[in-house]
Amino acid sequence: MHLELNNSEYKVIADGITVTLLPKEFALLQFLYRNVGRTFSREQLLDHVWPMEYPVERTVDDHIYRLRKKLHVLSGLDIKTVRGFGYSLAVPGTPAGVALNPAMNDPELRETMRSVFSKFHVYGQGKSMVTLARQQDILGYELDSVYTMVIHFVQGDLEWLLHTDEVPLKERLFYLMIFYFLSGDPKERLAYCEQVIERKLLYPNYQLELEILTILDLFTLAGQPERALERLKRSHQVIAELGYDNFIPVTLITELFVHLVAGTGEEELKRMDEAIGVVLQEKPFLREIGSYKVVKGLWCLRLEQWREAENLLSEGLQVLEMSGFIPLRLYALYRIVHYCRMFPPPKALQHKYEEIFVAELEQSGLKRFNPSLEDTLQQILKSL
Repeated sequence: MHLELNNSEYKVIADGITVTLLPKEFALLQFLYRNVGRTFSREQLLDHVWPMEYPVERTVDDHIYRLRKKLHVLSGLDIKTVRGFGYSLAVPGTPAGVALNPAMNDPELRETMRSVFSKFHVYGQGKSMVTLARQQDILGYELDSVYTMVIHFVQGDLEWLLHTDEVPLKERLFYLMIFYFLSGDPKERLAYCEQVIERKLLYPNYQLELEILTILDLFTLAGQPERALERLKRSHQVIAELGYDNFIPVTLITELFVHLVAGTGEEELKRMDEAIGVVLQEKPFLREIGSYKVVKGLWCLRLEQWREAENLLSEGLQVLEMSGFIPLRLYALYRIVHYCRMFPPPKALQHKYEEIFVAELEQSGLKRFNPSLEDTLQQILKSL
């Protein structure tokens, strides 16, 4: 019997049957399945499945009991009790004592897979990342915690980012803030962003991204494009000094957007547009291509080229959907909606994108989880 373990939805599939588990039930089954046939004490299971936590041994017994009840529909699958020692998983057709994936703990393979994920991330191939993550048990590798978090972000899994105990809150904070920025007035969100920057609440890499990139949109949509233009000087300097070449496309696209809102002349916009075209030929990142088309569509709105604008906006959103990065598609819609509030196009066009944005906020769960999200982020400021 082969089990297919879906990490993002905590589902186990075998023989056409799907069983949905709770997160810790899933983690326990996943660990036992990766070490099928081996026996582990309760203490060992606590160390592997509940690291950095302090549950009692009874916790293991309770989870084993619930797992057995849920998995009884999968004929032949058995979590055995080894008297006086612990538990082991028996899977039909698997020789006893033979690890299902002996390469699971191979450090070279782990580093190789991390490199593959990094490439997919850079190229904006969110769907590729999710597909690869779902094949961990088949391919015999373990995704590290950083990319586990990224995978949930890519899928727009705000519920996991809010409530998981697998990753410390400080590591999740940047991703939670991205969702937070999508859910309210840009002026209010800018004020929160500036407080986080001032207090240095994020890890250095996230802090830097917030300071040189994320805040640019907030400045712009809050009606302060001149502050964004001033900050862009530092952004380009930092990117050049640290060799962050992969930040160049998104920064240039954001710069075009800032100048568009600031009312920069057509000739300067065309010069910037040509530079972006050259960069995207060298670095054809899906997220940036989608974002670029959206900004070009907003440019056409400024020129009152309504049909061309609508076509470009639709193309951009389609590319972002292809990329599989749900939050970035939401971010593009956030840009469109607030740009249209600043510079209203025909009402029918404005209403169209307002409706799409509201529908996708609902679908993503952001509207439902926004009170919890806001409370969590405000509590972070109050606690420090």
